[in-house]
Amino acid sequence: MSSVLYDLPGRRAIIRNRIIGVITVLVILGLGGFVVYRFIETGQFSAEKWYIFTFTTVWEQILAATGRTLAAFAAAAVASIVLGFVLSLGRMSDHAWVRWPATAIIELFRAVPVLILMMLLYYGLPVVGVRLEAYWAVVIALAVYNGSVLAEVIRAGVESLPRGQSEAGYALGLRKAGVMRLILLPQAVRAMLPVIVAQLVVTLKDTALGYIITYNELLYYARLIGTQAQYDRPILQAGMVAAAIYIALCLVLAGIAKWVEVRMRSSQRAGRGPQAGALGRATTDTEVIAAQRGAGKYDSSAL
Repeated sequence: MSSVLYDLPGRRAIIRNRIIGVITVLVILGLGGFVVYRFIETGQFSAEKWYIFTFTTVWEQILAATGRTLAAFAAAAVASIVLGFVLSLGRMSDHAWVRWPATAIIELFRAVPVLILMMLLYYGLPVVGVRLEAYWAVVIALAVYNGSVLAEVIRAGVESLPRGQSEAGYALGLRKAGVMRLILLPQAVRAMLPVIVAQLVVTLKDTALGYIITYNELLYYARLIGTQAQYDRPILQAGMVAAAIYIALCLVLAGIAKWVEVRMRSSQRAGRGPQAGALGRATTDTEVIAAQRGAGKYDSSAL
């Protein structure tokens, strides 16, 4: 059985794919084994290298640094999402005096690396008499950069929807704001949620750049631990601990995003399921609004 896009592999292809898979696994295991071997040979697993992590105060400081990382990430994530929506709506505006400034802001801050933004805010602003704490320099830089990226993500999600969605909304008597808020944005956010989450993961990891401007976050403290000469400079050990914490935080963020996605889908189905007639058979947000309007349950004059 075959299709235009994909042919089922034959017996030889199956054997070849299995051989390639086995070779790939062996290569990866070999590289991992070589790394572990070098760690053992250089004494990276010795008790002296890990002794510093037996102190309770060290873990308290690690938890405090992780909290500062999460504080910067939370503020930057909320600000970047809000800024992303504002800039995307501005770029899709029909008014040139709104569209062009929004476009200029998006293109400018997407092109500037986050580290340069942090350094300009922390080291450059004092030249003109404005001083920011390292925390706010990290938050503002992350919010501006990731907000500009999310603006393009949201705009791409809206423009990827079929034109009939917006045309149907206008046919129902909705204004552009109503079409955007009730029809296009909900569908665009659901479609682009994986990309939005991926960008938020980047935001979380980019908080590590704050150590360059002396923001006392997780990487900054890990680097401080790694420079302790009296404990044989455990730089690799501190890096592995910090990496494990970052991986755990990213997995938690991905889990929360998956939970939100499932809730959004279930609430969407629940909102359509109990309806009778045409509303029960509706398959898009536009059809739901149309069915509600026909049943007398939707009032566009409130917009």
